Amino acid sequence: MSTHHHHHNHPHHEHGPDNGHPSPKPAWRNGRIAVAIIVVSALLASACLILVSPGQAVVVTRFGNPIRVITAPGWTSKLPAPIDSTLSVDLRLRTTSSGLHDVGTRDGLRILVQAYIAWQIPGDAAHIRQFLRAVRNQPEIAAGQLRSFTGSALEITASSFDLASLVNTQPSQIKLEQFEAALQQRINEQALRIYGITVRQVGLERLTLAPGTLTATIERMKAERETVAAERSAQGQRIADQIRSDAERDSRVLQAQAKVEAADIEAKSRIAAATIYKQAYETDPQLYTMLRSLESLDAVVGSNTQLILRTDAAPFRVLVDGPSSTVPEPSRARSAP
Repeated sequence: MSTHHHHHNHPHHEHGPDNGHPSPKPAWRNGRIAVAIIVVSALLASACLILVSPGQAVVVTRFGNPIRVITAPGWTSKLPAPIDSTLSVDLRLRTTSSGLHDVGTRDGLRILVQAYIAWQIPGDAAHIRQFLRAVRNQPEIAAGQLRSFTGSALEITASSFDLASLVNTQPSQIKLEQFEAALQQRINEQALRIYGITVRQVGLERLTLAPGTLTATIERMKAERETVAAERSAQGQRIADQIRSDAERDSRVLQAQAKVEAADIEAKSRIAAATIYKQAYETDPQLYTMLRSLESLDAVVGSNTQLILRTDAAPFRVLVDGPSSTVPEPSRARSAP
């Protein structure tokens, strides 16, 4: 028996609108491709664009090595990752506090001081790179180092000032501004050299006295007040003695001048009296003699005087004889009939 295999090859024909021509792709597929292209372009653009904000610096690294530092705000470009990467550095002002430190002054007293430090990273590429190398862009580490610097700087700076120039009841003697300036200069030199950061301001937050220092300060201020009081008292005594000495000298000078003037006046008065006596005698000798005798009696005899004298002696003769005894003979001759 034989088997006959009949192979019938029947061609299959696709039936379409245009038989024998390829059919076009659907429109939705073209749209998906366009969207994909846009997304890829956007991702590529975002990977290549950098936005630098104000108060910020961006460091571009290529395979981990810094190649460019951008500080100007705005957009810039880079190669996409993993070729180029970016690192943001905050350039804004920061503050930290040193904490309370026990330091010694130049006059050997202890004080408790706490300072604040305002610092920032300068906006230039060299200092930004130095900051990154020193602390790996970790501001907390930089702040801790600044606090350590401030502690040692406080000890050194305080040793150059007396306590009276920091704590005093007289504002003109306080030198806190000079203290803060010296402290800032010392901290800034170290911070800029080692970490590439700048100290913008340093100020004292707190300054107190230890119990032993407070007692010593009170005693010192008391001694100073007593010294000042003693000096002023001595100065006042010197001034009083000088015034008293000048017054006594002026009094002696005035008394001497008064005596000279009195003697001069007395001499002139004696001269004037003698002239008057002379004129009176020349005018009426009898009357002059009687008046002079009465003046002599008035000078010699007082209210309790008892005298035993001859009555015929001058000047008591006038009491017995009366005025007629003093009249010269020629006068009586002229008055006789």
